[in-house]
Amino acid sequence: MKKALLTSVFLLPLFIFCQYKWDFGGGLGVSNYLGDIGGKENTRRDFVADLKMAKTRVNVNGFARMKFYRVRRLYLKTELNYLMIEGSDKLSTNPGRMYRNLDFRNNIFELSSTFQFVFFENMDVGGSYRYRNTFRAYVFGGVGVYHHDPKGLYNGEWVKLRPLMTEGKKYSPFGISIPTGIGFSYTYKKRHRISWEMNWRTTFTDYLDDISTVYADPASLSSPTAVALANKTDVTAANSYSAGFSNNFIGGSKRGDASHNDSYLTTNISYSYVFRGKRGPFWIKGRGGFFGPRGPWGRRGPRSKF
Repeated sequence: MKKALLTSVFLLPLFIFCQYKWDFGGGLGVSNYLGDIGGKENTRRDFVADLKMAKTRVNVNGFARMKFYRVRRLYLKTELNYLMIEGSDKLSTNPGRMYRNLDFRNNIFELSSTFQFVFFENMDVGGSYRYRNTFRAYVFGGVGVYHHDPKGLYNGEWVKLRPLMTEGKKYSPFGISIPTGIGFSYTYKKRHRISWEMNWRTTFTDYLDDISTVYADPASLSSPTAVALANKTDVTAANSYSAGFSNNFIGGSKRGDASHNDSYLTTNISYSYVFRGKRGPFWIKGRGGFFGPRGPWGRRGPRSKF
């Protein structure tokens, strides 16, 4: 058993690095989110309809991508992302959201792995017959883990909201995301790869913006800061809109929509450098390899004079 384990440990790197093609790189782009802040006159709309382009923020990433030789159109990408999402009720034209007057920003660090399937491929862009430039279009999906830390604006400073439990509930700073999306890549001279991707993450939390359920009873909150950030209603403006409208913002009344979880997306352009893998000694296809026509370990066997 131990011998088999040691053998596999030594052969696994050989299998990986000899039979795959890698590219390493990084990208820069923008990020946004869909949650309880945003939208126009409606309470909630699906997908990108609630995005506020004015709150688009930055996204930076680094990644390693592996191509499977045996499955020609399949890649595995591991990626580390930093992104910021942000929102403010002041940008909404919906009265309920506008007078609620909440805001947030959140720095997210995410580590994910996705499988990429190439559904279109041109191996010889320009028709040079040298197969140096390649265009690919692909879809992808996978799983990720992230850390987030929402903050609210209070007296000109951004204050961490999670420790304050503004709705009287505790939630984790860590979460699981399901990244899915589409991408295009252009590889120049087999080495230099430029890619564009749009990546949408579904999450299993409604607290990326620290808003989910109902207003907490002020007496149950831990500090004056928590009370101030839990309810930032512009009461004067609310009453000027409709008599008694501010009663919608008391303890126990609706603060968010718990029936839909938050999600976030990024769009970025990246550059990566391609390292071409070498076929290992056990490669079967082609002319090389232990079992190939060249004989053991790639040496050419004896040939007939005829």
